Amino acid sequence: MTSTDMRAEAEDSGPSGYAAARLRLLQEGARSGPPRRTALAGLTDDWLSGLFDAGAEKLRGVSLVAVGGYGRGELSPRSDLDLLLLHDGSADSGAVAALADRIWYPVWDLGLDLDHSVRTPAEARRTAGEDLKVQLGLLDARHLAGDLGLTAGLRTAVLADWRNQAPKRLPELQELCAARAERQGELQYLLEPDLKEARGGLRDATALRAVAASWLADAPREGLADARRRLLDVRDALHLATGRATDRLALQEQDQVAAELGLLDADTLLRQVYEAARVISYASDVTWREVARVLRSRAVRPRLRAMLGGGKPAPERSPLAEGVVEQDGEVVLARAARPDRDPVLPLRAAAAAAQAGLPLSLHAVRRMAAAARPLPTPWPAEARQQLVTLLGSGPSTIEVWEALEAEGLITGLLPDWARVRCRPQRNAVHIWTVDRHLIETAVRAAEFTRRVHRPDLLLVAALLHDIGKGWPGDHSVAGETIARDVAARVGFDRTEVATLATLVRHHLLLVETATRRDLEDPATVRLVAEAVGSQGTLELLHALTEADALATGPAAWSSWRASLVADLVKRVSAALAGDDPEEPEAAAPTAEQERLAIEALRTGGPVLALRAQAEPPAVGSEAEPPGEPEPLGVELLVAVPDQKGVLPAVAGVLAVHRLTVRTAELRALELPDGVPGSVLLLDWRVAAEYGSLPQAARLRADLVRALDGSLDIAGRLAERDAAYPRRRGIVAPPARVTVAPAASRLATVIEVRAHDAPGLLHRIGRALEHAQVRVRSAHVSTLGANAVDAFYVTGPEGDPLPGQQAATLARALEDTLRE
Repeated sequence: MTSTDMRAEAEDSGPSGYAAARLRLLQEGARSGPPRRTALAGLTDDWLSGLFDAGAEKLRGVSLVAVGGYGRGELSPRSDLDLLLLHDGSADSGAVAALADRIWYPVWDLGLDLDHSVRTPAEARRTAGEDLKVQLGLLDARHLAGDLGLTAGLRTAVLADWRNQAPKRLPELQELCAARAERQGELQYLLEPDLKEARGGLRDATALRAVAASWLADAPREGLADARRRLLDVRDALHLATGRATDRLALQEQDQVAAELGLLDADTLLRQVYEAARVISYASDVTWREVARVLRSRAVRPRLRAMLGGGKPAPERSPLAEGVVEQDGEVVLARAARPDRDPVLPLRAAAAAAQAGLPLSLHAVRRMAAAARPLPTPWPAEARQQLVTLLGSGPSTIEVWEALEAEGLITGLLPDWARVRCRPQRNAVHIWTVDRHLIETAVRAAEFTRRVHRPDLLLVAALLHDIGKGWPGDHSVAGETIARDVAARVGFDRTEVATLATLVRHHLLLVETATRRDLEDPATVRLVAEAVGSQGTLELLHALTEADALATGPAAWSSWRASLVADLVKRVSAALAGDDPEEPEAAAPTAEQERLAIEALRTGGPVLALRAQAEPPAVGSEAEPPGEPEPLGVELLVAVPDQKGVLPAVAGVLAVHRLTVRTAELRALELPDGVPGSVLLLDWRVAAEYGSLPQAARLRADLVRALDGSLDIAGRLAERDAAYPRRRGIVAPPARVTVAPAASRLATVIEVRAHDAPGLLHRIGRALEHAQVRVRSAHVSTLGANAVDAFYVTGPEGDPLPGQQAATLARALEDTLRE
């Protein structure tokens, strides 16, 4: 039977005819989705119009209006009907009430839910002004029967009211959405989601339509209509499967709903729901930021115009990284940025945004996605560092990562990510999908970067530890293989790849062993020690275990579990104690280092040499097109006659010139026999924050002034910090300073783990000088946003510090860095 035949049957036979036609429509297997919703709305329109016409023969100035979801024509099998009987006030009130009864009662008789009202246009507008939900429903008003002019007049007036009141009503709507999200959770992660009320659901999609109707801002439209349609299709199938007007996709109904939609299984259903919710949630985030920006500019512009004498001020742009700037509270690309020639730009922009605690602008992400170039294999060092920085930025990583995911940049960088994207976890302990759990684990791991020697390996292991859940079989075994491939592609060396593979393979080992085995049994400890292999890997695995559990959900970690794992780690560490670290042997100086040292002794001052470094091509990889090599940074060699203050002086000069220290080594150079004097050699890898590198002559001149005390480095750095506006940024974990036990027989090793920042090494050097200890050698490295530094120090006579003095020095240095 065609739709025309059904409508004719409904009109001819009254309520029973409508019920029969409605049932027949819903049982048609060939028609589903938007066609069925349109047909059901049309069938209902004709029936209600017939009821109206039969009771309004002698009435004028009356109309029947569909509002809300019915006004949009989105009728699911068990949807309620939102109706407004509109009248101009000229008709007898009793006649209007009788007409309402002639419409409402047949609806109730059929067991359909009804949301109804009888109002004049003035009353409707007044109620809308008092009740935001009523106003939202009227924005979708659609004429069904009666006086078309009356309906059109109300619709025009309501839209005008909405646009005039938008600066006031939109913040109210945003608060309404936020409160609903707080109550219902996020649709894209829930195992039993509410398709309508949860964040990213149908209510939010309707709110985006309301924002667009205000003409104040508009949502990103790509994929939004499809996401809304997908959620409506699932709700239709849910209504048919349960026979109830429900929006909650309960576990027991998911298989039946999936079958109704022709999907493979319930997991496939949930992934489709999560994908749709993610599109709507991201569109909501972007839209509400744009609303806030517009309202903020409207509030500020009159004052600026008054101050500037008219005209529109240019937006302020503040540099964050090479090719990346902040503008109006968002991270955008610099005018000179060339994403088609800079494959690292998406990671650099994301890391800068996460570190600043700012969102990536939609335009910037889409521009980078449209022009994205694949990174070479293995990745250049800068790309790896930017990924680590992004992962180590704490909670602000999440929003930035989701922005990259929304435009397909993450799967472009990490193709294996596609298998875990939006993958549900049918485990009551887990509160996130697999992909979000991995990001949450990285966020948690960022809190523990001060506990480990290699925070970069910890953060990448956190990102990859469950990557095998997209494959059949044991996800830890599958994940080990994937982690090896990803780590090698990202550019880690063989030893680092092996460590990451071990962490992924055994990421459940500690918690499972601690809670399921007898820790008093030597075989238990021996088994774990053999699997872990080294103290460094054990340290990383301990931090990863805690981060993983905390990111799983509140039921996955407790003080009891933490104490068991800590006990196991202590026992395994004792078993591995035979591999105590020894002081590294100093490498023999190169000819150039000897030349610089002899020149420094001859002149009595510092001697510098700058040498650019480039990423070597990967073995077997496709060669890059001709052009300038991609810089890894610049090697800076500094030779200085042994004296006090060398470390803080060099570090301070580099900070003043906006040079980032990526790696650094300081050591006393052993010169050939017959060459008198002692020389300190600093071999550092540096890079400009943005812009070009300064000339070596200028660096040397400032270093001479820093060593003789005529250059106030601390004052220069303080002035520069004061000149820049404070950004909220991220809340980094506090610095941690420890004494490495038995790390060297010849010196005391002070380990510093802190958030990397301009002038950090200068502050550390000054603190060590103030403590009157001698820095025998230093090994400085920057891993993403983390500085991991080791300083081999002695007393004035060249002996290791006594235990109490070393502990006091560590506490003092930690206090200095936390100020």
